[in-house]
Amino acid sequence: MSATGDTGVLEPMGTLKGFIEIDRRKQSTRAVDERRHDWREVYLPYATQDLQAQGARCMDCGIPFCHQGCPLGNLIPDWNDLVYRDRWQAAIDRLHKTNNFPEWTGRLCPAPCEGSCVLAIDRDAVTIKSIEAAIVERAFEEGWIRPEPPKTRTGKTVAVVGSGPAGLAAADQLNRAGHQVTVFERSDRIGGLLRYGIPEFKMEKRFLSRRLSILEAEGITFQVNTDVGVTVPADTVRRECDAMLLAGGAGRPRDLTVPGRELRGIHFAMEYLTLQNRRCEGDVISDDEFITAEDKRVVIIGGGDTGADCLGTAHRQGARSIHQFELLPRPPDQRHETNPWPEWPNIFRVSGAHEEGGERVFSVSTDRFTGNEAGQVTALHASEVEMTREDGRVSFTPVPGSAFELEVDLVLLAMGFLGPTRDGLLSQLGVTLTDRGNVSRDANWMTGVAGVFAAGDMQRGQSLIVWAIAEGRSAAAGIDRYLMGETRLPMPLP
Repeated sequence: MSATGDTGVLEPMGTLKGFIEIDRRKQSTRAVDERRHDWREVYLPYATQDLQAQGARCMDCGIPFCHQGCPLGNLIPDWNDLVYRDRWQAAIDRLHKTNNFPEWTGRLCPAPCEGSCVLAIDRDAVTIKSIEAAIVERAFEEGWIRPEPPKTRTGKTVAVVGSGPAGLAAADQLNRAGHQVTVFERSDRIGGLLRYGIPEFKMEKRFLSRRLSILEAEGITFQVNTDVGVTVPADTVRRECDAMLLAGGAGRPRDLTVPGRELRGIHFAMEYLTLQNRRCEGDVISDDEFITAEDKRVVIIGGGDTGADCLGTAHRQGARSIHQFELLPRPPDQRHETNPWPEWPNIFRVSGAHEEGGERVFSVSTDRFTGNEAGQVTALHASEVEMTREDGRVSFTPVPGSAFELEVDLVLLAMGFLGPTRDGLLSQLGVTLTDRGNVSRDANWMTGVAGVFAAGDMQRGQSLIVWAIAEGRSAAAGIDRYLMGETRLPMPLP
């Protein structure tokens, strides 16, 4: 059975054989030669008729494993079928029940739901992510998404530290519950990594600002240039509110401790991406401060999403050459028997940035850097490595005779993050940390400090936008229960 019809009766799927008769169709992109010269989004909108056909591929499974793959528990078969039936307003209502910001996840989430799609057992998954993005864009175009301030206020105040997806999701939920919410952001604009970490070609910032204007109109207060624990004592903020949520992310980048690391021209990925995003926002940045790949030989160390963001950015800045190094071996084209459905498929993927060029090199470890007399990096020295597993532990052994040298002008370190910054906010509050250095919390999302809660990468470690939103929603339910004794807010995660 499928979505509830206007009569309140469950209706059958519109196309029972859609998954057999209709093939998956990849979302179209702008031509590489065109998009490499601007910062607009890579993907083009789906034609409505084509998207409805993709929605018809959903089998409305008796046990929809796409729910298992989605931390938010999105009601995916429901809105797939509603799109097929041309019932877009019902689709956005169903989508908003579980996801505060589908216009962001529909662009940035890697779609673990598609990896868990039952159809993906032996053929291509439903285009869930593209359908999600189309639903919310249609809703904005039709004016269905507009400010809806809470009708009553509880008199309780909540401070949310951090304006990334976890903090914003929690703020939205808490505001809906009637609490007065203030979001503190240390940067000069709201959005966290959504604002300064994600390049424009993956999500134009107008889609971020559009939702923020709605949240502000609904009564949420945003306070920028406020680094709680640095420019403002943490205790001051804590005393002025009834509850506090820590959602500052995992801000400590993983470094590469090899000889020559101190040379000029070696930067963390977020230093590089933030400066370009600021320029895209219209900020004036001097040439001395700006990091550019223009006419340079670039090496990106790290093969994940952040590395791909650096790759696409370097293309648009006019790099002479780009190599992207990954310590791990090249993933297989198809699932390995040790990686069965419905697990996330660890397979070889090609992002929009990879389509634009550059050389991807797997199983490589950087040994050292060398530079010129002026202290500028000029060469990277590396070796091929072989990955081995023993007693569950992974190690990398250099392959004899595989050492090589590569001329380089700019090195970008995109090797992930090690957890939240401990000085300032966390040390002043005295919260307990886990063995991995993340903020510890209980089943109600509260830290060891009464009234102080944690969500997102700050307590989970580096993760996905969909996990951040789910955790923000869950923490909001925990805070609401703490303030009011009970809650009606949903808690997607335990």
